[in-house]
Amino acid sequence: MDVQTYATAVAVCAQLTGRLSDDTMGAVRDHYAAGEAELAESTLLLGLAHEGVGITPEERETIRSILEDPNNPDLDDVPAVDEVPSPAYRFLPAGPADAPDPAKADAVLAADAARHGGRRLRRAWREPLDGSQDGATWTYVLQVVEGTDTLSAYAGLSSRLWVVLKEKWQLEVVVEGRLLPPYQAAALTAAREVWSA
Repeated sequence: MDVQTYATAVAVCAQLTGRLSDDTMGAVRDHYAAGEAELAESTLLLGLAHEGVGITPEERETIRSILEDPNNPDLDDVPAVDEVPSPAYRFLPAGPADAPDPAKADAVLAADAARHGGRRLRRAWREPLDGSQDGATWTYVLQVVEGTDTLSAYAGLSSRLWVVLKEKWQLEVVVEGRLLPPYQAAALTAAREVWSA
């Protein structure tokens, strides 16, 4: 996979986050980060079709541009929509009283954030709205410096969170100063800073 195709794959992942289920999107990101483009493509296309996630004509052509086989028939099984839907989640600066304590996850992610190009780590509480694929959870947003491989940073930090704490809380890795897709923009807007370089 060349540099431009990888960059497009990164953008596709960001755009579809919050529309695909957390587990499917995590697997797609992990496969791309590991250099397993065929597994990533299969997971992406099957996830979109199985979960009934519609894509716009523009998104369909962008996805087609990153496929090993641009004529992959699985892309035809993905539903169509006229416009990108609004995020099916609401983000809040704090969780409810019965939310899990994020202090240990804050510490684990903050300890490794700089190693992955991190400048700021923020955290928000995500609540599902009608049509969401997943439930309420903590969502972290790591803002990184330009040139950072955001998928590798995601894979490294989310696996660290799982290995150390057995937690699968959501993590978004975004380049500081770039225009963000709606899901990441909403999370970042509501998030409180946990750590900064």
